[in-house]
Amino acid sequence: MEKLISIDLFADLGMLKKPDTNDPVYLTFNMLHKPALLGIVGAIIGEQGFKENKRLPDYYLKLKDLKVSIQPLDPYHEKGNYKKTVIVYNNTTGMASREEGGNLMIKEQTLISPAYRCYFLLDLQNPLHEKIDSYLKNYRAEYLPYLGKNEFSVWWMNYNAYSFDTYEPNENFKISSIFIKDEPVSPNRSIQPFLPNMTVSGNTFLYFERLPYAYDEKLFQYEYRNFAFTDWSLKKNYSTSFVLLKISSNEIIQVF
Repeated sequence: MEKLISIDLFADLGMLKKPDTNDPVYLTFNMLHKPALLGIVGAIIGEQGFKENKRLPDYYLKLKDLKVSIQPLDPYHEKGNYKKTVIVYNNTTGMASREEGGNLMIKEQTLISPAYRCYFLLDLQNPLHEKIDSYLKNYRAEYLPYLGKNEFSVWWMNYNAYSFDTYEPNENFKISSIFIKDEPVSPNRSIQPFLPNMTVSGNTFLYFERLPYAYDEKLFQYEYRNFAFTDWSLKKNYSTSFVLLKISSNEIIQVF
């Protein structure tokens, strides 16, 4: 039996570090991505994190097939983007730098007040999924979850369960969550949409980000997909290889 639930996830600050940035500023992903969300859920239910080199953590191996959906939460974002600042601090442990004195000055781009509605499509025949449902519903956590760094703790509110149906478009539609953009971006002409099969009526923004989707289990690196978030309507022939759900709040989300 499948059950669709959601929570609203909050943090005062967050740093979802991009692994390909280093000098002069460490950069953060703007949007919460699936591997990070699975890490948060793993901490909540007490699964082990990264412990050994070239071995993926227990939480990921056990939860990688869990279907999720992520929606930026109003009014904490502006057209899909969260406020950011750069925090400068010194690492004086002596292990961070080979410079004289062992002091390393670090500059980190940091998210300010990020908030996301996170959906989980649970299989209640799976004991681990039952545990996720119980812990989220009762606002219980085995380990303190955090958003990228252990000093950036997260909390959640507004546990909800939904009735839902698989959605097959037969008219123009909007996706309320971020979604994997399978179709290529078209040239930006005067009033043409950025995506094929997208309508222009009532549009105000279109946000793109290339986000981690999973881990490559041989290279132990992120696998990426192109994601979009928009209030534009998609035409009914817009193609997606991932499941769309129409939920009881009359919204359409993509689970991946």
